[in-house]
Amino acid sequence: MRRVIFNQKGGVGKSTITCNLAAIAAVEGKRTLVIDLDIQGNSTQYLLGGKVTDSDKTIALFFKDCLSLSLFGGNNSSGLENVIHETPFPNLFVIPSHPDLEPLQARLESRMKIFKLKEALEKLEGFDDIYIDTPPVLNFYSQSALISAEKCLIPFDCDMFSREALYTLMQTISEVKSDHNQNLHIEGIVVNQFQKQANLPRQLVDQLIAEGLPVLAAMISPSVKVRESHSASQPLVHHVPNHKLTDEYRALYAEIQNS
Repeated sequence: MRRVIFNQKGGVGKSTITCNLAAIAAVEGKRTLVIDLDIQGNSTQYLLGGKVTDSDKTIALFFKDCLSLSLFGGNNSSGLENVIHETPFPNLFVIPSHPDLEPLQARLESRMKIFKLKEALEKLEGFDDIYIDTPPVLNFYSQSALISAEKCLIPFDCDMFSREALYTLMQTISEVKSDHNQNLHIEGIVVNQFQKQANLPRQLVDQLIAEGLPVLAAMISPSVKVRESHSASQPLVHHVPNHKLTDEYRALYAEIQNS
């Protein structure tokens, strides 16, 4: 299963949700891959304990090869196997991000390489689940991810600005589905930083549900444990396996497995 976590608004928890769901999948025995397409590299840091400085072992190399092969007429068998890193956690692997993605973007767009990631992932073997972390903007990399994925999770962080942006986001995903990827399915909206005792978050969520939007039942509470797990470079299932927040992520994982 190829799953993309996407929102055009920053700070909604894309990388945290990506890495924690992937870590739970790995603990459940699934051979799991995280692909970090966000130039900030937050998923890379979370899973590997630091940014990868060698661009020849990151997703940037794959995209560089796409450009080189088009210039010299080569055939790209996959290009992803050589940039996969083991994490310290069993069954969990990552293809790191790198700042070189930024200068590559215009060249990739001009040479119409938007389907290259999908083609490579369709050839890649040996993984049960693939989670794709995206930049907080609709650009070449986030579009590549949406075109490559089968399911899309949308993080939502309970404020009015996020709500207004959500409608535009849903339309964007619908257009990508219509134009480029008929198999793309919005799996659900993940309510993050949910304060159930506060009136405004509850009202916003109730409104989204009343409008028929696919809000998932499992919601993620705010907790300092998230920042602690970031600092430790340990997803919650490893950092605090018995914490309430970890149980919320387990509930979210179980819900999407049954969707």
